[in-house]
Amino acid sequence: NLGYAFVNMVDSKAVDELWKIFHGFADWALPTAKVCEVSWSGPHQGFKAHIERYRNSPVMHRSVPDEYKPVMFKNGVRKPFPKPTKTVKAPF
Repeated sequence: NLGYAFVNMVDSKAVDELWKIFHGFADWALPTAKVCEVSWSGPHQGFKAHIERYRNSPVMHRSVPDEYKPVMFKNGVRKPFPKPTKTVKAPF
């Protein structure tokens, strides 16, 4: 089971703080040997690039349960993900 997130930081000081807190984090509520790793995203970098990467992705197909789709939050409130610009193919 993989878990990951893209976090778009808009303040360089916030980036430093997030990195210090989360990189190497292992104090999970449930027992696991997993350790959080923070890294720069590649090849996509930035909010707009990730929106464009996922808005037409098969993960956005109607057959994919909502809990597996990317989500956006602003100030802790979930916001609607931008609609696809193409027909979204079903995942394989």
